Amino acid sequence: MGDHAMQTSRQVIDNLMRGKPAERVGFTDSPWLQTLAAWVDQGYPTDDAGQPVAPVDHFGFDMVDSGCWFPWDAKLNANQVIEESSDWRITRNGSGAALKYWKEKAGTPEHIDFHMTSREIWENEYKPHVVGSAPQRVTAEAIGDTRKNLQTQRQQNRWAHFGHMFIWEGMRRSLGDVCLYESMLLDPDWIHDYCRTYTDLYKACYTILLEQAGIPDGVWIYEDLGYKNSLFCSPDTYAELIFPYFTEMCDFFHRYDLPVVLHSCGFTEPIIDMAIEAGFDGLNPMEVKAGNDPLRIADKVGDRLALIGGLDARILESRDRNLIQTEVIKLVDGMKDRGARFVFASDHSLSTNVRLDDFQFAISVYRDHMLY
Repeated sequence: MGDHAMQTSRQVIDNLMRGKPAERVGFTDSPWLQTLAAWVDQGYPTDDAGQPVAPVDHFGFDMVDSGCWFPWDAKLNANQVIEESSDWRITRNGSGAALKYWKEKAGTPEHIDFHMTSREIWENEYKPHVVGSAPQRVTAEAIGDTRKNLQTQRQQNRWAHFGHMFIWEGMRRSLGDVCLYESMLLDPDWIHDYCRTYTDLYKACYTILLEQAGIPDGVWIYEDLGYKNSLFCSPDTYAELIFPYFTEMCDFFHRYDLPVVLHSCGFTEPIIDMAIEAGFDGLNPMEVKAGNDPLRIADKVGDRLALIGGLDARILESRDRNLIQTEVIKLVDGMKDRGARFVFASDHSLSTNVRLDDFQFAISVYRDHMLY
Protein backbone atom coordinates (compact mmCIF):
# COMPACT_ATOMS: atom_id res chain seq x y z
CA MET A 1 0.00 0.00 0.00
CA GLY A 2 3.04 2.24 -0.35
CA ASP A 3 3.27 5.13 2.09
CA HIS A 4 -0.47 5.20 2.71
CA ALA A 5 -1.24 5.14 6.44
CA MET A 6 -3.96 2.71 7.45
CA GLN A 7 -7.03 4.13 9.13
CA THR A 8 -6.90 4.05 12.92
CA SER A 9 -9.35 1.97 14.93
CA ARG A 10 -11.29 5.12 15.68
CA GLN A 11 -11.50 6.07 12.01
CA VAL A 12 -12.51 2.57 10.91
CA ILE A 13 -15.39 2.27 13.37
CA ASP A 14 -16.55 5.85 12.89
CA ASN A 15 -16.69 5.36 9.13
CA LEU A 16 -18.57 2.08 9.49
CA MET A 17 -21.10 3.73 11.82
CA ARG A 18 -21.63 6.66 9.49
CA GLY A 19 -21.73 4.75 6.22
CA LYS A 20 -18.41 6.15 4.99
CA PRO A 21 -15.65 4.10 3.30
CA ALA A 22 -13.68 1.98 5.74
CA GLU A 23 -10.48 0.22 4.75
CA ARG A 24 -11.25 -2.91 6.69
CA VAL A 25 -13.77 -4.82 8.75
CA GLY A 26 -13.71 -3.74 12.40
CA PHE A 27 -12.96 -6.03 15.34
CA THR A 28 -14.13 -6.32 18.93
CA ASP A 29 -15.37 -8.94 21.41
CA SER A 30 -16.29 -9.56 25.03
CA PRO A 31 -14.56 -12.36 26.97
CA TRP A 32 -15.98 -13.10 30.41
CA LEU A 33 -13.83 -12.24 33.41
CA GLN A 34 -13.80 -15.96 34.20
CA THR A 35 -12.61 -16.65 30.66
CA LEU A 36 -9.70 -14.25 31.05
CA ALA A 37 -8.78 -15.93 34.34
CA ALA A 38 -8.84 -19.35 32.65
CA TRP A 39 -6.77 -18.03 29.75
CA VAL A 40 -3.99 -17.00 32.13
CA ASP A 41 -3.27 -20.72 32.59
CA GLN A 42 -3.16 -20.97 28.77
CA GLY A 43 -0.56 -18.23 28.36
CA TYR A 44 -2.58 -15.02 28.54
CA PRO A 45 -0.46 -12.18 29.99
CA THR A 46 -0.99 -10.56 33.39
CA ASP A 47 -0.16 -7.15 34.79
CA ASP A 48 2.13 -6.34 37.72
CA ALA A 49 -0.66 -7.25 40.14
CA GLY A 50 -1.11 -10.67 38.56
CA GLN A 51 -4.44 -9.76 36.94
CA PRO A 52 -5.23 -10.50 33.27
CA VAL A 53 -4.35 -7.53 31.09
CA ALA A 54 -7.24 -5.70 29.44
CA PRO A 55 -8.38 -7.64 26.35
CA VAL A 56 -8.86 -4.42 24.40
CA ASP A 57 -5.12 -3.84 24.74
CA HIS A 58 -3.96 -7.41 24.22
CA PHE A 59 -6.11 -8.24 21.20
CA GLY A 60 -6.32 -4.75 19.73
CA PHE A 61 -10.09 -4.32 19.77
CA ASP A 62 -11.22 -1.30 17.78
CA MET A 63 -13.90 -0.14 20.20
CA VAL A 64 -14.03 0.11 23.97
CA ASP A 65 -16.59 1.00 26.63
CA SER A 66 -15.35 4.11 28.42
CA GLY A 67 -17.82 4.08 31.26
CA CYS A 68 -20.77 6.15 32.50
CA TRP A 69 -22.75 3.28 34.02
CA PHE A 70 -24.46 5.61 36.47
CA PRO A 71 -26.73 3.96 39.10
CA TRP A 72 -30.22 3.46 37.73
CA ASP A 73 -32.15 1.93 40.67
CA ALA A 74 -34.93 4.19 41.91
CA LYS A 75 -33.48 4.34 45.43
CA LEU A 76 -29.77 5.04 45.61
CA ASN A 77 -27.48 3.07 47.93
CA ALA A 78 -30.37 0.80 48.90
CA ASN A 79 -29.05 -2.64 47.89
CA GLN A 80 -29.48 -5.23 50.63
CA VAL A 81 -28.09 -8.76 50.73
CA ILE A 82 -30.99 -10.91 51.91
CA GLU A 83 -29.46 -14.37 51.48
CA GLU A 84 -26.01 -15.70 50.64
CA SER A 85 -24.09 -18.93 50.20
CA SER A 86 -20.56 -19.75 49.10
CA ASP A 87 -21.78 -19.92 45.49
CA TRP A 88 -24.39 -17.15 45.16
CA ARG A 89 -25.83 -13.99 46.67
CA ILE A 90 -29.44 -12.74 46.60
CA THR A 91 -29.63 -8.96 46.70
CA ARG A 92 -32.71 -6.73 46.79
CA ASN A 93 -31.96 -3.68 44.67
CA GLY A 94 -33.13 -0.11 45.02
CA SER A 95 -36.11 -0.82 42.78
CA GLY A 96 -37.42 -3.59 45.03
CA ALA A 97 -36.24 -6.59 43.01
CA ALA A 98 -34.56 -9.59 44.62
CA LEU A 99 -32.00 -10.96 42.16
CA LYS A 100 -29.68 -13.95 42.48
CA TYR A 101 -26.09 -13.52 41.34
CA TRP A 102 -23.64 -16.42 41.02
CA LYS A 103 -20.21 -15.58 42.39
CA GLU A 104 -18.12 -17.67 40.00
CA LYS A 105 -20.26 -17.50 36.86
CA ALA A 106 -20.97 -14.66 34.46
CA GLY A 107 -24.40 -13.90 33.10
CA THR A 108 -27.66 -12.18 33.90
CA PRO A 109 -29.08 -12.61 37.42
CA GLU A 110 -31.91 -15.00 38.28
CA HIS A 111 -35.21 -13.29 39.10
CA ILE A 112 -36.43 -14.21 42.59
CA ASP A 113 -38.99 -11.69 43.85
CA PHE A 114 -40.38 -8.23 43.00
CA HIS A 115 -42.02 -5.53 45.09
CA MET A 116 -42.86 -2.99 42.37
CA THR A 117 -45.96 -4.84 41.20
CA SER A 118 -48.49 -2.01 40.79
CA ARG A 119 -48.67 1.54 39.56
CA GLU A 120 -49.51 2.68 43.10
CA ILE A 121 -46.31 1.17 44.50
CA TRP A 122 -44.31 2.75 41.67
CA GLU A 123 -45.87 6.18 42.18
CA ASN A 124 -45.69 6.21 45.98
CA GLU A 125 -42.46 4.35 46.79
CA TYR A 126 -40.13 4.63 43.81
CA LYS A 127 -40.93 7.35 41.26
CA PRO A 128 -40.28 10.22 43.72
CA HIS A 129 -36.71 8.95 44.12
CA VAL A 130 -36.14 9.07 40.35
CA VAL A 131 -37.53 12.49 39.43
CA GLY A 132 -34.85 15.17 39.49
CA SER A 133 -32.17 12.82 40.82
CA ALA A 134 -29.58 13.05 38.03
CA PRO A 135 -27.08 15.18 40.02
CA GLN A 136 -27.01 12.53 42.76
CA ARG A 137 -26.35 9.78 40.21
CA VAL A 138 -23.62 11.40 38.13
CA THR A 139 -21.08 12.28 40.79
CA ALA A 140 -17.91 14.33 40.47
CA GLU A 141 -15.93 11.11 40.87
CA ALA A 142 -17.85 9.44 38.03
CA ILE A 143 -17.33 12.46 35.82
CA GLY A 144 -13.60 12.45 36.53
CA ASP A 145 -13.24 8.72 35.90
CA THR A 146 -15.15 8.95 32.64
CA ARG A 147 -13.08 11.92 31.47
CA LYS A 148 -9.87 10.02 32.25
CA ASN A 149 -11.10 6.89 30.43
CA LEU A 150 -11.98 8.93 27.36
CA GLN A 151 -8.58 10.60 27.31
CA THR A 152 -6.79 7.26 27.62
CA GLN A 153 -8.73 5.68 24.76
CA ARG A 154 -8.30 8.74 22.57
CA GLN A 155 -4.54 8.45 23.02
CA GLN A 156 -4.83 4.87 21.76
CA ASN A 157 -6.96 6.00 18.78
CA ARG A 158 -9.77 3.63 19.72
CA TRP A 159 -13.48 4.27 19.15
CA ALA A 160 -14.53 5.03 22.73
CA HIS A 161 -18.21 4.76 23.60
CA PHE A 162 -20.49 5.28 26.55
CA GLY A 163 -22.92 2.49 27.37
CA HIS A 164 -25.85 1.68 29.63
CA MET A 165 -29.01 -0.37 29.71
CA PHE A 166 -32.26 1.55 29.39
CA ILE A 167 -36.01 1.29 30.02
CA TRP A 168 -36.65 -2.32 28.98
CA GLU A 169 -33.91 -3.84 31.11
CA GLY A 170 -34.81 -1.43 33.89
CA MET A 171 -38.41 -2.62 33.94
CA ARG A 172 -37.37 -6.26 33.87
CA ARG A 173 -35.21 -5.62 36.95
CA SER A 174 -37.91 -3.58 38.68
CA LEU A 175 -41.30 -5.08 37.84
CA GLY A 176 -40.10 -8.53 36.80
CA ASP A 177 -41.12 -10.26 33.59
CA VAL A 178 -44.60 -11.41 34.62
CA CYS A 179 -45.75 -8.06 35.97
CA LEU A 180 -44.15 -6.24 33.05
CA TYR A 181 -45.85 -8.31 30.36
CA GLU A 182 -49.23 -8.21 32.10
CA SER A 183 -48.99 -4.47 32.63
CA MET A 184 -48.12 -3.82 28.99
CA LEU A 185 -51.57 -5.17 28.17
CA LEU A 186 -53.60 -4.21 31.25
CA ASP A 187 -52.04 -0.91 32.32
CA PRO A 188 -50.03 0.54 29.41
CA ASP A 189 -50.26 4.03 30.91
CA TRP A 190 -48.10 2.83 33.81
CA ILE A 191 -45.52 1.51 31.36
CA HIS A 192 -45.52 4.85 29.58
CA ASP A 193 -45.11 6.68 32.89
CA TYR A 194 -42.15 4.50 33.88
CA CYS A 195 -40.54 4.96 30.47
CA ARG A 196 -41.22 8.71 30.44
CA THR A 197 -39.73 9.13 33.92
CA TYR A 198 -36.60 7.11 33.17
CA THR A 199 -36.09 8.65 29.73
CA ASP A 200 -36.06 12.06 31.37
CA LEU A 201 -33.59 10.76 33.97
CA TYR A 202 -31.24 9.25 31.39
CA LYS A 203 -31.26 12.41 29.28
CA ALA A 204 -30.44 14.48 32.35
CA CYS A 205 -27.64 12.12 33.41
CA TYR A 206 -26.13 11.98 29.94
CA THR A 207 -26.33 15.76 29.63
CA ILE A 208 -24.16 16.10 32.73
CA LEU A 209 -21.70 13.50 31.47
CA LEU A 210 -21.45 14.86 27.94
CA GLU A 211 -21.02 18.45 29.06
CA GLN A 212 -18.63 17.80 31.95
CA ALA A 213 -16.77 14.55 31.14
CA GLY A 214 -16.50 14.96 27.39
CA ILE A 215 -18.00 13.70 24.15
CA PRO A 216 -17.31 10.03 23.28
CA ASP A 217 -17.34 8.59 19.78
CA GLY A 218 -20.70 6.89 20.23
CA VAL A 219 -23.15 5.29 22.63
CA TRP A 220 -24.37 1.74 23.18
CA ILE A 221 -27.83 1.03 24.56
CA TYR A 222 -28.12 -2.46 26.08
CA GLU A 223 -31.67 -3.82 25.85
CA ASP A 224 -32.30 -7.58 25.43
CA LEU A 225 -35.55 -7.63 23.47
CA GLY A 226 -35.79 -11.30 22.52
CA TYR A 227 -34.99 -14.87 23.42
CA LYS A 228 -34.64 -18.02 21.32
CA ASN A 229 -36.54 -17.70 18.03
CA SER A 230 -38.90 -15.04 19.34
CA LEU A 231 -39.26 -11.54 20.72
CA PHE A 232 -40.44 -11.04 24.30
CA CYS A 233 -43.55 -9.31 22.95
CA SER A 234 -45.02 -8.45 19.57
CA PRO A 235 -43.44 -5.82 17.32
CA ASP A 236 -46.66 -3.80 17.58
CA THR A 237 -46.40 -3.71 21.37
CA TYR A 238 -42.77 -2.67 21.20
CA ALA A 239 -43.70 0.01 18.65
CA GLU A 240 -46.42 1.42 20.88
CA LEU A 241 -44.79 1.27 24.31
CA ILE A 242 -41.00 1.06 23.99
CA PHE A 243 -39.61 2.32 20.70
CA PRO A 244 -40.90 5.90 21.02
CA TYR A 245 -38.45 6.30 23.91
CA PHE A 246 -35.67 4.63 21.90
CA THR A 247 -36.34 7.21 19.18
CA GLU A 248 -36.18 10.01 21.73
CA MET A 249 -32.82 8.80 23.07
CA CYS A 250 -31.37 8.35 19.58
CA ASP A 251 -32.49 11.87 18.68
CA PHE A 252 -30.89 13.15 21.89
CA PHE A 253 -27.53 11.54 21.10
CA HIS A 254 -27.68 12.53 17.44
CA ARG A 255 -27.86 16.16 18.53
CA TYR A 256 -24.34 15.57 19.86
CA ASP A 257 -23.46 13.88 16.53
CA LEU A 258 -23.07 10.52 18.28
CA PRO A 259 -23.86 7.19 16.55
CA VAL A 260 -26.00 4.86 18.66
CA VAL A 261 -25.68 1.06 18.79
CA LEU A 262 -28.51 -1.20 19.94
CA HIS A 263 -27.22 -4.27 21.79
CA SER A 264 -29.97 -6.86 22.04
CA CYS A 265 -29.41 -10.52 22.72
CA GLY A 266 -32.02 -12.96 21.52
CA PHE A 267 -33.95 -13.06 18.25
CA THR A 268 -34.17 -9.53 16.86
CA GLU A 269 -34.72 -9.80 13.11
CA PRO A 270 -38.43 -8.80 13.23
CA ILE A 271 -37.62 -5.39 14.76
CA ILE A 272 -34.49 -4.40 12.84
CA ASP A 273 -36.42 -2.08 10.52
CA MET A 274 -38.00 -0.50 13.61
CA ALA A 275 -34.55 -0.01 15.09
CA ILE A 276 -33.39 1.79 11.95
CA GLU A 277 -36.50 3.98 11.96
CA ALA A 278 -35.85 4.79 15.63
CA GLY A 279 -32.43 6.10 14.64
CA PHE A 280 -30.03 3.35 15.69
CA ASP A 281 -26.82 3.34 13.68
CA GLY A 282 -25.51 -0.10 14.70
CA LEU A 283 -26.78 -3.50 15.83
CA ASN A 284 -25.13 -6.08 18.08
CA PRO A 285 -24.70 -9.06 18.46
CA MET A 286 -26.97 -10.89 15.92
CA GLU A 287 -27.12 -13.99 18.11
CA VAL A 288 -27.13 -17.03 15.83
CA LYS A 289 -28.21 -19.56 18.46
CA ALA A 290 -31.31 -17.43 19.08
CA GLY A 291 -32.37 -17.74 15.44
CA ASN A 292 -30.72 -14.76 13.73
CA ASP A 293 -28.96 -15.18 10.39
CA PRO A 294 -26.29 -12.45 10.14
CA LEU A 295 -25.87 -12.74 6.37
CA ARG A 296 -29.64 -12.60 5.87
CA ILE A 297 -29.64 -9.46 8.01
CA ALA A 298 -26.82 -8.05 5.87
CA ASP A 299 -28.82 -8.72 2.71
CA LYS A 300 -31.66 -6.62 4.10
CA VAL A 301 -29.99 -3.79 6.00
CA GLY A 302 -26.21 -4.09 5.62
CA ASP A 303 -26.03 -0.74 3.85
CA ARG A 304 -28.20 1.04 6.44
CA LEU A 305 -26.81 -0.25 9.72
CA ALA A 306 -23.40 -1.15 11.10
CA LEU A 307 -23.51 -4.85 12.01
CA ILE A 308 -21.42 -5.94 15.00
CA GLY A 309 -21.00 -9.61 15.91
CA GLY A 310 -22.54 -12.60 14.20
CA LEU A 311 -19.91 -15.33 14.71
CA ASP A 312 -21.66 -18.19 16.48
CA ALA A 313 -19.71 -18.55 19.74
CA ARG A 314 -20.33 -22.30 19.62
CA ILE A 315 -17.99 -22.40 16.62
CA LEU A 316 -15.19 -21.04 18.80
CA GLU A 317 -16.11 -23.52 21.54
CA SER A 318 -15.89 -26.47 19.11
CA ARG A 319 -12.06 -26.53 19.13
CA ASP A 320 -12.30 -27.55 15.48
CA ARG A 321 -9.81 -25.39 13.59
CA ASN A 322 -11.18 -26.32 10.18
CA LEU A 323 -14.68 -25.36 11.26
CA ILE A 324 -13.47 -22.12 12.83
CA GLN A 325 -11.59 -21.17 9.67
CA THR A 326 -14.51 -22.00 7.40
CA GLU A 327 -17.07 -20.08 9.45
CA VAL A 328 -14.91 -17.00 10.01
CA ILE A 329 -14.19 -16.75 6.28
CA LYS A 330 -17.86 -17.35 5.44
CA LEU A 331 -18.96 -14.57 7.77
CA VAL A 332 -16.30 -11.96 6.98
CA ASP A 333 -16.24 -12.50 3.22
CA GLY A 334 -20.03 -12.83 3.17
CA MET A 335 -20.42 -9.48 4.84
CA LYS A 336 -17.94 -7.83 2.48
CA ASP A 337 -19.59 -9.38 -0.58
CA ARG A 338 -22.89 -7.85 0.53
CA GLY A 339 -21.37 -4.43 1.04
CA ALA A 340 -22.17 -4.59 4.74
CA ARG A 341 -20.65 -2.24 7.29
CA PHE A 342 -19.25 -4.98 9.52
CA VAL A 343 -17.44 -5.31 12.83
CA PHE A 344 -16.21 -8.87 13.43
CA ALA A 345 -17.12 -10.31 16.84
CA SER A 346 -18.81 -13.29 18.42
CA ASP A 347 -22.59 -13.39 18.54
CA HIS A 348 -22.73 -13.01 22.32
CA SER A 349 -19.57 -13.23 24.44
CA LEU A 350 -16.65 -15.56 25.00
CA SER A 351 -17.31 -18.21 27.65
CA THR A 352 -14.82 -20.37 29.51
CA ASN A 353 -15.44 -23.03 26.85
CA VAL A 354 -13.40 -20.96 24.37
CA ARG A 355 -9.69 -21.72 24.47
CA LEU A 356 -7.22 -18.88 24.05
CA ASP A 357 -5.39 -20.43 21.11
CA ASP A 358 -8.66 -21.06 19.26
CA PHE A 359 -9.71 -17.43 19.68
CA GLN A 360 -6.29 -16.28 18.52
CA PHE A 361 -6.62 -18.55 15.49
CA ALA A 362 -10.00 -17.01 14.65
CA ILE A 363 -8.44 -13.55 14.91
CA SER A 364 -5.65 -14.54 12.51
CA VAL A 365 -8.21 -15.78 9.96
CA TYR A 366 -10.18 -12.55 10.33
CA ARG A 367 -7.03 -10.48 9.78
CA ASP A 368 -6.26 -12.39 6.58
CA HIS A 369 -9.70 -11.41 5.23
CA MET A 370 -10.40 -8.05 6.90
CA LEU A 371 -9.61 -5.62 4.06
CA TYR A 372 -12.52 -4.28 2.02
